[in-house]
Amino acid sequence: MKSAAPVGEVLKRLEASIPDPKMELTYRSPFELLVATVLSAQTTDRMVNRVTPALFGRYPDPKALAASNLADLEEILRPTGFFHRKALHVRELAAALLQKFDGRVPDRMDDLVTLPGVGRKTASVVLAHAFHKPAIFVDTHVGRVCRRLGWTRSDNPEKIEQTLSELLPRELWIDSASRLLLHGRYICLAKNPLCGQCVLSDICPSALSS
Repeated sequence: MKSAAPVGEVLKRLEASIPDPKMELTYRSPFELLVATVLSAQTTDRMVNRVTPALFGRYPDPKALAASNLADLEEILRPTGFFHRKALHVRELAAALLQKFDGRVPDRMDDLVTLPGVGRKTASVVLAHAFHKPAIFVDTHVGRVCRRLGWTRSDNPEKIEQTLSELLPRELWIDSASRLLLHGRYICLAKNPLCGQCVLSDICPSALSS
């Protein structure tokens, strides 16, 4: 078995190839980012960005969203897929924000994960990008890249998060996780990874063994 790719070299190369690892969801507040991240499940950020202007134009805050008409909400969210479930989730989420946190998005992991439809990945995205708190978000892209680099064998996002928290310097958590995500989204694809375009191909155990 090939040895794992060296962490420091991976981070250096990804910093060069992705110098500005921006969040691709469009948002203006912690509330908008929280809702948009929940909506991004099983669809693309681009698709979410298509529906959120209408969504937040009509329901700009937790109070308005909690009181929304479900059929109207479903129609707005239809392009994102699973729109019935997502409409229920975001309306319940808004109601929970009002009930538990006076309509404010909390900035603690333990509080965020008590909200409907919010797991550690969504909570970490909000902590990192809305509150600029060190957090590592592990989605399917991050998990896939980490397995191919030989950093983990796990499919469990929480175990991968723990591994990354030990491998990566805390001050680099947000940018490093963002770069791993974007690298997985655009280069290290699930079915046909673009190894010929990858800046890590000569140190990646998966590329070397293929």
